[in-house]
Amino acid sequence: MQHETVLLKETVDGLNLKPGDIVFDGTLGGGGHSEYVAQTFGQSVKIIAVDRDREALKRAEARLKSADANYSLILSDYRNIEKVLNDQKVEMVQGIILDLGLSSNQLDESGRGFTFKNNEPLLMTFDSPADRPTVTAETVVNQWVEKTLADIIYAYGDERYAKRIAKKIVEVREEREIKTTGDLVEIISQAVPVAYKKGKIHFATKTFQALRMAVNDELGALKEGLEKGFEKLSKGGRMSVISFHSGEDRVVKNYFRDLKTQKKAILINKKPITSSIEEIRKNPRSRSAKLRIIEKNV
Repeated sequence: MQHETVLLKETVDGLNLKPGDIVFDGTLGGGGHSEYVAQTFGQSVKIIAVDRDREALKRAEARLKSADANYSLILSDYRNIEKVLNDQKVEMVQGIILDLGLSSNQLDESGRGFTFKNNEPLLMTFDSPADRPTVTAETVVNQWVEKTLADIIYAYGDERYAKRIAKKIVEVREEREIKTTGDLVEIISQAVPVAYKKGKIHFATKTFQALRMAVNDELGALKEGLEKGFEKLSKGGRMSVISFHSGEDRVVKNYFRDLKTQKKAILINKKPITSSIEEIRKNPRSRSAKLRIIEKNV
């Protein structure tokens, strides 16, 4: 199953790229945005793209080769943009893309515990298992204290039953280790009210999202990536950021607003661009996407 890239044209077209430009794709994922850059500009725009997932880099490379792209793919995190560009002997870029969503491949096919639909090991890390991530979801649920668990499930998942879920996790782990997504779903099921389990959204969705964000330090990476990315953006260069979570969007909105207030950047879109009804119909995961674009003017 190929990942459906959200807000594809809006994200890339909003960068206002020109032949000779260099674009940094900080969240390569399925390669959709970079592929569209290549299809639009051919070899005239250089793509430097990073991802923490080796499998994602392999999949995306196949797409970029067939699109005859001018590209360099690097195993790294976008928060390391400065080092990545230095290693590539690139001083500044004219466009930056950050698509903060989880790709369909990671969700449905990675076997790393991102989804509660399958019974998988509790990893939830963007890093490939071969790269031996230091923190996994298994670490979090078995070792982190109850208050911290409750705080992250509430803050990152907007989960109203965060305290009850954290309490149940701690109760269960005193009896046995929590090893799989199936174990965790059962715990959440025991912690939340029966009526909650009949809602439109699966009762485990918010907890899984929160744990994934904690394991990968997604908000920390975002804050660092935005600041370092803006530094490496040339005057007149643009940054497109797609968020899927209210906490992420708040970070992007506030940072862009501060840059505007300091007269360092202008907002290309004052309100976030969202998916059309047609796109949401084709790809329901796009319904929560918000795209914000700025242009550097210093």
